[in-house]
Amino acid sequence: MFVDKAKITVKAGNGGNGAVSFHREKYINAGGPDGGDGGKGGDIVFVVDDNMSTLVDFRYKRKFVAPNGQDGGSNRCSGKGAEDLVIRVPRGTLLRDSETGRLLADISGDHPYIIAKGGRGGAGNQHFATPTRQIPRFAKPGVVGEGYELTLELKLLADVGLVGFPNVGKSTLISVVSAAKPKIANYHFTTLSPVLGVVKLDEQKSFVMADIPGLIEGASEGVGLGHEFLRHVDRCRLIIHVVDVSGIEGRDPIEDFHAINRELKSFSEELAERPQIVAGNKCDMASAEQVEAFRSFIEGQGLKFFDISAATTKGTKQLVDEVGKLLDTLPPITEYEPEPMSLEELELKKEDRRFEIEIEDGIYYIDAPFLEPVLSTINMEDYESLQYFQRVLRFSGIIDKLEEMGIKEGDTVDIFGLQFDFVK
Repeated sequence: MFVDKAKITVKAGNGGNGAVSFHREKYINAGGPDGGDGGKGGDIVFVVDDNMSTLVDFRYKRKFVAPNGQDGGSNRCSGKGAEDLVIRVPRGTLLRDSETGRLLADISGDHPYIIAKGGRGGAGNQHFATPTRQIPRFAKPGVVGEGYELTLELKLLADVGLVGFPNVGKSTLISVVSAAKPKIANYHFTTLSPVLGVVKLDEQKSFVMADIPGLIEGASEGVGLGHEFLRHVDRCRLIIHVVDVSGIEGRDPIEDFHAINRELKSFSEELAERPQIVAGNKCDMASAEQVEAFRSFIEGQGLKFFDISAATTKGTKQLVDEVGKLLDTLPPITEYEPEPMSLEELELKKEDRRFEIEIEDGIYYIDAPFLEPVLSTINMEDYESLQYFQRVLRFSGIIDKLEEMGIKEGDTVDIFGLQFDFVK
């Protein structure tokens, strides 16, 4: 089954929490804080797997979570960093943030792509000792790892794309010029998914050709197979437009040529401007007048024309040789650059520290999800730990908001069920 779109959720690992610990050893008094740091959470890493040709595996597994970093220990022992989670995809897979549509990566190279970074480990209490604060009873929590809902879109990497109406001989052509073995039959839409073939010009030179499932007029409105598969010709450096010049199915080759180019343009203006060669197929079944009339029309459009018979291989070598020469003059296959964050996304990032405050029966209820990991490291019976917590509340703007709402000293504040008196 050929699947070229999928949606998955990825979540990098959280950093481990820093430890609160004090050195204890016989004959040593006041050993001091020795809480170790938490380990880093695992990253989400994508790599190319050339043995994969579709995204079908992501139909069955949609959630990928990297392991968390280990918490810090005593004796200044840092927690172990978690291993990265490696996800393998076909070459040419685009990764987009499903929420915004922003392109995060084009997985076309051989290097690993880090898509979601694991959280940093929290600092242990060994880092918070000062001459005036010798017994810090708090540590920092690990940072939460990044997470995304991703849309995966496969755009095959091919130098040359074959386009044309169904049953014009595209599958036959790719089968005779490469080692590809597509299904070939005398009915429309025999090819239901793109087929890749490597065309060897000589021992040192080759190119990749893609047979794109047949278009028909109205594909952009969803007729036939629609134009979904045109994403696979989007990267192609050169288009070979295959046309049945024999008219054996009762169609006019000139009108077929115009119809397909209209569909290409409706899909992408840029794609319609891509360099194009026209291959007039089934010339062995056409009269000389039919072939010459179509040749005259195509050359009048400023395009190169080759009369071929894919079934008998007539003219296919000349076509392939010309394609090889043209490819030498064209830029390499497009690799898309990741898109920067928009202003709206940057604002959303700031909202990671958002909070809400409501007053009920004189109690100030604070809802701030980012405070949950912080609270787990606070010792409410330790003065210095409470001071640290107060600095967090001040830095995040919560205290300023409480004062703006008119809170007074001694009023009750509630954070996730933990209640305490407000002190200025």
